[in-house]
Amino acid sequence: MNPTVRVNCLKHVYPDRTEVDLCGLDFVVPEGERVVILASNGAGKTTLINHILGFLSPLEGTVEVMGMSPKKDFHIIRKNIGVIFQNVDEQIIGPRVYDDIAFTPRNDGLGKEEVDKKVKKIAQELGITDLLNKIPHYLSGGQKKKVALAGAMVMNPKLLVLDEPFESLDPRSKQEMVKRLKEINQQYKTTMIITTHDINLVPEIADLIYVVDQGHVVAKGNYQEVFSNYEGMIKANLDIPILMELFSRLNRKGYSLKLPKNVEEAEKLLLEAINPK
Repeated sequence: MNPTVRVNCLKHVYPDRTEVDLCGLDFVVPEGERVVILASNGAGKTTLINHILGFLSPLEGTVEVMGMSPKKDFHIIRKNIGVIFQNVDEQIIGPRVYDDIAFTPRNDGLGKEEVDKKVKKIAQELGITDLLNKIPHYLSGGQKKKVALAGAMVMNPKLLVLDEPFESLDPRSKQEMVKRLKEINQQYKTTMIITTHDINLVPEIADLIYVVDQGHVVAKGNYQEVFSNYEGMIKANLDIPILMELFSRLNRKGYSLKLPKNVEEAEKLLLEAINPK
């Protein structure tokens, strides 16, 4: 099975002559998986995302999305990509929530009934039917993120790119967003690329994690493989989730414990260690 995205050693030069080289491990996104990019500010994360979306073209290296060049074949690929930008206020442009979600299907020439069917279907799935006639400007941050997600998913894209989807959300809204992303991935098998600074949520949302440090893709693996490399995370100027750090410290003191994904799993592992059968 061909991967949804493959990036190999790309180089880009910005108009101000700033050069960004992204080499090291190939960045490969398997179809249907949720891939998280971890990088400190200035490490090359934005450059990588903009090449995947076709906003930039590499001076050297290769970028393939669904087997095509995202820059040259943008008019084909764009119909299969949904995007949630970091600042959703710049993304939501409709006078009503309904109009914003309907923008892409209308722009693709779908009839009124088909547009209405798609908008109401995704709104129901994301629990925002009651927002359809609201003015986006007055929505809360969490509500705006859901509206942006609905607009990105209304045409059921093969790839969903989310840039800092948890930023500015309160804890309950973050958990709600995690839940929705899991449901979308399970129901539609949507491939996801997610960037986030909310490190504690990563084990819950990532099938595969890439660490980018100073223009190099330096590590990849599942959350246990990546976060068990404590020194590597520190070197890349990244924190590790609180639970991961606790269990890593226990392991360094001689306790053999796997890294937990969440609090419930951590509780189970600790109780088993305290009261072995």
